Amino acid sequence: MPSLRTALLQSSGRPGAVAENLKALDEAAARAADAGARLLVAPELFLTGYAIGDAVPELAEPADGPGSATIAEIAVRHGLAVLYGYPERDGERIFNASQLIGADGVRLANYRKTHLFGCFEQEWFTPGEQTVVQADLDGIRIGLLICYDVEFPENVRAHALAGTDLLLVPTAQMHPFQFVAESVVPVRAFESQMYVAYVNRTGPEGEFEFVGLSCLAGPDGMVRTRAGRGEELVIGEVDPEFLAASRAANPYLADRRPGLYGSLA
Repeated sequence: MPSLRTALLQSSGRPGAVAENLKALDEAAARAADAGARLLVAPELFLTGYAIGDAVPELAEPADGPGSATIAEIAVRHGLAVLYGYPERDGERIFNASQLIGADGVRLANYRKTHLFGCFEQEWFTPGEQTVVQADLDGIRIGLLICYDVEFPENVRAHALAGTDLLLVPTAQMHPFQFVAESVVPVRAFESQMYVAYVNRTGPEGEFEFVGLSCLAGPDGMVRTRAGRGEELVIGEVDPEFLAASRAANPYLADRRPGLYGSLA
């Protein structure tokens, strides 16, 4: 099975400027496709921006809203799948969500962040209730989490047990927590034997300072590609043959003893 070339878009776009963010995503998709990528991953709340304050209700849209339709056009035009973050409206509730759209423009998966970080998120968003959301892409089982979710090892292990090969984590990781991108994410990939694409915002935005450092970590705990602190598009390979060999050499899932872990719940 061939590798899945994956592009990570490290960018904050322009908070509150949906049209400009869609234009930036279109341009990134063109560059990613020219580099042979089959998947482009954008950061948390990329559609609208993260630090949008009380504009959240105004900018939130349903999963099949206008932003989704435009991104489907982008995916088809450039022939690659796109994962992006956005505020999802469902009736009176708003979720911090991410959505994966296939290269054919079909919506493949929609995930609602289950662990909300800080006062801003807890004020405006409702936490999701489904830990494992997956889709298949080019023979790879894709799983979705968002930012703070990946800092809970239970979430990543649940994906491992459900067969996730590549975990996509759009994020808004801020100062002073850069150790998550530097250390926690590669460890998560190793301990649960999967690839993890962690895709961050960058630079100042409202009261926040995003640290960049987006990465694609492999099941050996090694980082395949790493962005710096600025706007950047980086590309890495998700190799299913290497993943299978790593799982055989590191049988954490087979060696688990679930009967001992009851107290964790």
